[in-house]
Amino acid sequence: MVQEALSSELAPEIDLSHVVTEDDTPVDNFLSEKQQRLLTEVLYNGWVPPTDTQSFIASANVGVFYNIGLPPLVPDVFLSLDVTMPQDWGEKKNRSYFTWQFGKAPDVVIEIVSNREGNELGSKLKDYARMGVPYYAVFDPLQMLGDKLLRTYQLNIRQYLEMENFWFAGVGLGLSLWEGIFEGKQDVWLRWCDNTGTILPTGIESAQAAKQEAESAKQEAEAAKQRAAQLEAQLRALGIEPN
Repeated sequence: MVQEALSSELAPEIDLSHVVTEDDTPVDNFLSEKQQRLLTEVLYNGWVPPTDTQSFIASANVGVFYNIGLPPLVPDVFLSLDVTMPQDWGEKKNRSYFTWQFGKAPDVVIEIVSNREGNELGSKLKDYARMGVPYYAVFDPLQMLGDKLLRTYQLNIRQYLEMENFWFAGVGLGLSLWEGIFEGKQDVWLRWCDNTGTILPTGIESAQAAKQEAESAKQEAEAAKQRAAQLEAQLRALGIEPN
């Protein structure tokens, strides 16, 4: 069932006037900014979630509130299935992810490590488990926390267990480390993938693939035309009219 921000008839109206939903704090570096955009844009490029509703919210650097008395957690990237984006962004309750409004926690949270102060494997690990996020991933491109570039966790009775793979069965998505060029920068990027390991393309990659297919089809048609012309010429040389 699609869940938008719950109406006042279903959930009591909560005074949010004192709650800070945005503080204009910028992202910390170019790597994080590009990586966040890569992970969110790809999903909106044509991914269809494995549910009857086929709706989701993918966002970056947006506060996720799970208790009115506590400050929000601000994942670098999160994905929440079976919810729709509120229409009226003018209302404060619609500008952040309030779990009591949407009726659920996000399904996947991804943190991108840029320093040793984020506590991605400490307090955040516990906080996201307490929130009830089924899958948690930590991407450590600069290897600040050890040798592993990517760690994934699955919630199991209110605590996370580290996974042996990067496939989120309950979401129908996986993560993969991909070496290539994104927006002119060659690096190892974190990408979404399907159950075969195929990387989900960006909009530009989809457009380039479509262009290459069109060019290939054009070349094949031209080659077929040339072969037909050669065959007609050979038949005429034998005194046979092709028509």
